Amino acid sequence: MAAAPLYCVCRQPYDVSRFMIECDICKDWFHGSCVQVEEHHAVDIDVYHCPNCDVKHGPSLMKKRNNWHRHDYTEPDDGSQPVQAGTSVFIKKLQNRTFPSADELLIRMRGEQVTPRYLERHGFNYPLVITEMEGLGLKLPPPTFSVKDVEQYVGGDKVIDVIDVARQADSKMKLSEFIKYFTKPHRPKVLNLISLEFSDTKMSELVEVPDVAKKMSWVENYWPDESFFPKPFVQKYCLMGVKDSYTDFHIDFGGTSVWYHVLWGEKIFYLIKPSPTNLALYEAWSSSPNQSEVFFGDKVEKCYKCVVPQGTTLLIPTGWIHAVLTSQDCMAFGGNFLHNLNIGMQLRCYEMERRLKTPDLFKFPYFEAICWYVAKNLLEMLKELREDNCPPSTYIVDGVKALIGALRTWLKREVTEPTSEVPDNIRPNHLIKELTKEIRYLEVRATLESYLIQTPLRLICFMSTASAAAASAPEMMEDNHLRLMMVNGRIIR
Repeated sequence: MAAAPLYCVCRQPYDVSRFMIECDICKDWFHGSCVQVEEHHAVDIDVYHCPNCDVKHGPSLMKKRNNWHRHDYTEPDDGSQPVQAGTSVFIKKLQNRTFPSADELLIRMRGEQVTPRYLERHGFNYPLVITEMEGLGLKLPPPTFSVKDVEQYVGGDKVIDVIDVARQADSKMKLSEFIKYFTKPHRPKVLNLISLEFSDTKMSELVEVPDVAKKMSWVENYWPDESFFPKPFVQKYCLMGVKDSYTDFHIDFGGTSVWYHVLWGEKIFYLIKPSPTNLALYEAWSSSPNQSEVFFGDKVEKCYKCVVPQGTTLLIPTGWIHAVLTSQDCMAFGGNFLHNLNIGMQLRCYEMERRLKTPDLFKFPYFEAICWYVAKNLLEMLKELREDNCPPSTYIVDGVKALIGALRTWLKREVTEPTSEVPDNIRPNHLIKELTKEIRYLEVRATLESYLIQTPLRLICFMSTASAAAASAPEMMEDNHLRLMMVNGRIIR
């Protein structure tokens, strides 16, 4: 077997996980870390000279900047090209714009008020703002906690994804290099870190997520320890952004709800309701070739501005479309969670991601697997409630109906796209059938209750309804769910 080719000053074989740059003179390839070239800096080099070649040919040649409003700053500044999101010209224009205040839709609450019980009763359809943290269950480091402290707890060698804001492009670098950049008085670029999930680090001990997010989270409640699939960790993120960092309009992956807390600094959110019209507009905008040249807030009826200062927590519900501007150097903590209150919207967001061909890196890990686990648990819940003669909440019924449709679609899709996330201990067709039976039982029950309300009789034998329902679904004839009677206003089996 032939020996693998060796590259770089370190004379090591190619490693797909490490960034490399080619010398334009000798054509050898070099690890960026070996020749002190960061990935986000490489795009600024026009002609690269390695350490050996620059002795004879001089230093590398850099690209010439011709504009401040395009992702490719070498394009001519002749006024023919529109402004693109994230560029310095875009940021200045955004800061000078006026927007409706989010105060007209935000729900301001004390920490102790934000409970699963409250959201189950009143719904979780509008963003929540909490300035009094007591009772929220959120534990965080003190506001004196610095980016250098993050490096100490997480480890400087951790490779992270950062966003070059002016180009709206991702690149990788070590956390230690980002911290070095962050603490410099002069920064030649605006780099933003929004994806540092630290559940597997020592910093995790310093942070406890809000009780409401923990108690409602699908992953925390339904993900089994023995699962074949690795458990998703999406509940603890540290966000470190310098002034003028910007994240364009998006919906959090899988339609997850999200909590943010600004430890120090300030963030500005631009919020758009997830109405059917707005979601359709968002999907069209996301798939358009000129997406970066169109400010999505201009395409909808209302885009709200929400300033989140230091010490404030913001909870954003399922499906809300939002962009984020870092108005001053900022450290924030946040996390994502799926839950039972908005199952239909979560599924709709996931299917939109599929249609938009969102890369797996930017999707909720094993979304379909968690849905199967949830379906199994909701089936058990429905059976227990039926046995106790207690009707489930409307949001559960609606959610299960949406789940049944999605699970059926995914099973059919496996015929042409064999990428199964069905857990081994779940019989998918049986599970769907049992869930469907429970929903039909609830529908018959609702019909009977409605009939009773409109009927003066106190004793009704309603077996004819059961027979009619069974005639339309013969396989349910043996199901005791349909053997129902009304006695003194109560449904009995």
